[in-house]
Amino acid sequence: MEKQKFLITTAIDYCNDVIHIGQAYEKMLADSYARHHRKINGDDNVYFLTGTDEHGTTNEKAAAKKGITTKEHVDEVSKMDQNEIDALTISYNRFIRTTDEDHKKIAADFFQKSLDAGKIYKGTYEGLYCEGCEAYKTLTELNEDGQCPLHTTREIQKYEEENYFFRWSDYSAFLKELITSDRLKVRPEGKKKEMLAFIDQGLQDIPVTRPKFKLPWGITAPNDPDQVIYVWYDALINYYTAGSENNFWNEDTTITHFVGKDIARWHTLLWPAMLESAGYRLPDAVYVHGFMNLNGQKISKSRGNVIRPTDLVEKYGAEAVRYYFLKNGPISEDVDVSIDHFEEVYMGDLANGLGNLVSRTATLLEKAGYETSPANYSHYPLTETMNERWEHYRVDQVLLEIWEKVRSLDKYLDETKPWILLKEENPLAEKHLPVWQTLVTEIREISLLIEPFLPETAQKIQEQFAGTTIHSADGLFPRLEK
Repeated sequence: MEKQKFLITTAIDYCNDVIHIGQAYEKMLADSYARHHRKINGDDNVYFLTGTDEHGTTNEKAAAKKGITTKEHVDEVSKMDQNEIDALTISYNRFIRTTDEDHKKIAADFFQKSLDAGKIYKGTYEGLYCEGCEAYKTLTELNEDGQCPLHTTREIQKYEEENYFFRWSDYSAFLKELITSDRLKVRPEGKKKEMLAFIDQGLQDIPVTRPKFKLPWGITAPNDPDQVIYVWYDALINYYTAGSENNFWNEDTTITHFVGKDIARWHTLLWPAMLESAGYRLPDAVYVHGFMNLNGQKISKSRGNVIRPTDLVEKYGAEAVRYYFLKNGPISEDVDVSIDHFEEVYMGDLANGLGNLVSRTATLLEKAGYETSPANYSHYPLTETMNERWEHYRVDQVLLEIWEKVRSLDKYLDETKPWILLKEENPLAEKHLPVWQTLVTEIREISLLIEPFLPETAQKIQEQFAGTTIHSADGLFPRLEK
């Protein structure tokens, strides 16, 4: 039987700094998926989770640099992150924080269950650590200069400390079968192969605590007051915290995680093993997207090319930002974006495309005085290929198909020339009615199809085309000033 409930999550962001547009892409991607499933299954059957990761060395050091407490720092950045994604009209059900009291309790309980199952033990770690990733590293994970590829400006630390370890090595066969069989669907296929190859290299037990005297900012291990739960272990449990408390972590729910390629391993290999050790059900799918570069360069503070979502929303509007990145973002591979390309797409697809089409159509219908049946917006006119593309998380391809429909209606307008009909004595003669009704029907269908991507635009069109008569209105996408 097909599952009717959906838990959809994004990764939660470190509070060392406010999120940029590259990180916000994942929120837009997951949001479109959540909105799509709400249209099919209803609002009550979809739970969409995002939030902030607030423990660990990185946040502690960022606070010290500002001369404030770590709690003050994470409160400040978490609020700013929330403002950034709210500007993009992200329809999350909960913005979780790992400093939330319910999460701290559930994370400690989760740790205890794995400990009781014999999957956590005490030992000594000696090796390498990247503070940027807040993760232990092997030599094979470093570049030829001995640096973390994701944090080349940070020096790799050498640690020797007493920790509690998770018996990750016990789960190699389990994880291989899980991913090979698609019981855990890892997509795109290339990422599935990459994760299986990592298993074949051999999984090593991993520390899941840090000594409290080194890292006081975190959740205390329930069995040892001198140890703090490692930030990655704690952060992954946020999905279970929110899902279980809202009855979405059960067998009736399809659980899908959207994550970036830098953290795919934690979500596809460590997280399922953690859940299995604690006796909880596993997620159904992990979708891994690529990175976004700006004008050929990685987006980073050190390069001074960080763009916040609000920077773009203030200039172009949330709908245009959503459209551009959902159509052109790193859905499977790394992509390069630019403001020039953004403005080109804005003018071509939105202002001169959808916006102009809706404006022309409404004006013609108003002048003709055409009367139609009231709109029925309860259906969702997906094509078979759209359904298939949604199932494969290819929102970019869904948008391409919708815009083929936009262009087809534009072509229909040019071919039927309804403005010539307006010059006739009776533009509403029976032989002309199919033309007018086609315009109404097609615009209404387009408005329904764009809802997951452009919710505010969809609402405006639906209100404009809802009644028995259609009236012209202000343009949906103002032309850009040069």
